[in-house]
Amino acid sequence: MNLTQQTAVVTGAAQGIGLAISRSLLDAGMNVVLADINEAALRTASQELGSDRCLEVTCDVTQAQSVSWLVESTEARFGPIAVWINNAGLARHRWIPDYTEAEIDLMLDVNLKGTILGSQAALRSMIPHKSGHIINIISTASLRGIPSESVYCAAKWGVRGFTQGLAEEAAPHRIRVTALLPGGVDTAFWNDASNREAPKQLFLQPKHIADGVLSCLKMDDFCVPRELVLRSLDDSDFSVSP
Repeated sequence: MNLTQQTAVVTGAAQGIGLAISRSLLDAGMNVVLADINEAALRTASQELGSDRCLEVTCDVTQAQSVSWLVESTEARFGPIAVWINNAGLARHRWIPDYTEAEIDLMLDVNLKGTILGSQAALRSMIPHKSGHIINIISTASLRGIPSESVYCAAKWGVRGFTQGLAEEAAPHRIRVTALLPGGVDTAFWNDASNREAPKQLFLQPKHIADGVLSCLKMDDFCVPRELVLRSLDDSDFSVSP
């Protein structure tokens, strides 16, 4: 895909991975719509990026009406949407008996429902143009269970399964779908992890995920990168000891 002057929507764009992705897309010449529920952080992120090719839209990804408004705002400012990055997500780190019902609902709503609603909106916008690329930022938590992240794992396993179905439905419309699965990334995601020590010395940085997104988008449109796992070289919980 030629990214210059194309338009991308990034959810969860106010900080961390989303902000890094937004910066990379701007640097690649795209118009970028920053979407986030945190209005103050969103404003700060937009000021930090400092580009007239950047639009900030306050959006609750768990509400269909809010996501529809995001599409309307994007198309009114920049025209057709070429790229949609479902990045918004969160976790609560608890042992299974300790989760509250509200925490369970929040993780399922933001991580799973939010990705579904975002993908619906992206498809409805892209199908008439017979082109586009949807990238769902998932996690290696969708590949195995992790103690104290069990509900987060459940949500991300759901997102990975949904993304596989999404890819099959989108392909006849010439829309590419990619699942990007990062390992540990040094972001505010870990602020709630008081019940475990996060090995941040092994973690990727948000820019590494942004680089992966950009690599997928720049591939020839004939090629579909269906699933990309990104891990630091020393993050070895899948490796076999020599």
